[in-house]
Amino acid sequence: MEYTIKKLGLLAGISTRTLRYYDEIGMLKPARVNSSGYRIYGQAEVDRLQQILFYRELGVSLEEIKLIVTAPAFDGKSALREHRQKLLEKRQQLDLLIANVDQTLAQSEGRITMTNKEKFEGFKQQMIDENEKKYGNEIREKYGDEQAERSNQILKNMTEEQHTEIEQLGAKILSLLIEAYATGDPAGELAQQTADLHRQWLTFYWGSYSKEAHANIAQMYVDDERFAAYYDKHQPGGAVFLRDAIHVYTGTRQQ
Repeated sequence: MEYTIKKLGLLAGISTRTLRYYDEIGMLKPARVNSSGYRIYGQAEVDRLQQILFYRELGVSLEEIKLIVTAPAFDGKSALREHRQKLLEKRQQLDLLIANVDQTLAQSEGRITMTNKEKFEGFKQQMIDENEKKYGNEIREKYGDEQAERSNQILKNMTEEQHTEIEQLGAKILSLLIEAYATGDPAGELAQQTADLHRQWLTFYWGSYSKEAHANIAQMYVDDERFAAYYDKHQPGGAVFLRDAIHVYTGTRQQ
């Protein structure tokens, strides 16, 4: 079956303007343009549009979607299986948040009692899921599934007081990093204080500590642009400086 751009827009629930834009950027071109100048879409284009909308629903940028769906090795069936898994994970998170809302309403109506810890269970799981999505592969590849699961469990069981404490510690690391960076000396007193605070922060999430792991994750802050962007946003050049300070602290770099 073939569709004009208007009919395809109505079928998919998107505007013709969006479809024209997808054509302009080369992400979804029509099968042909008829003698009257109308874009005509066939089954292959309908299937690709479905894939695009799946990726868009999962929060993937248009630039990334284009690279994925136009790649010669793109496998529609494998992509659908991946979409299904991601949507199941998203549904699980929504179910947790809905259950959390229901419990909170029940408490406000006097039907149940709810601890402060229980009030934030859904949000903690959301944080864990987001961390897994952003950094899970790298962390698991570098440190193993056991360490990753241990960190997730620690976060899930975090109390309100611990959350406040760790947030304050994270802010202190960034503040001291800026001061230390101004000295230009990663082996200096302020830089080493920053490295020690980072050790405390890391130990909380990992439940254990080793100098080798500390040095490795500091290097990852530089090698992975997402981590580097976080520290460099607060202090340009901060990721490299923190890495150097931690390498001095752990004895993996000559002072």
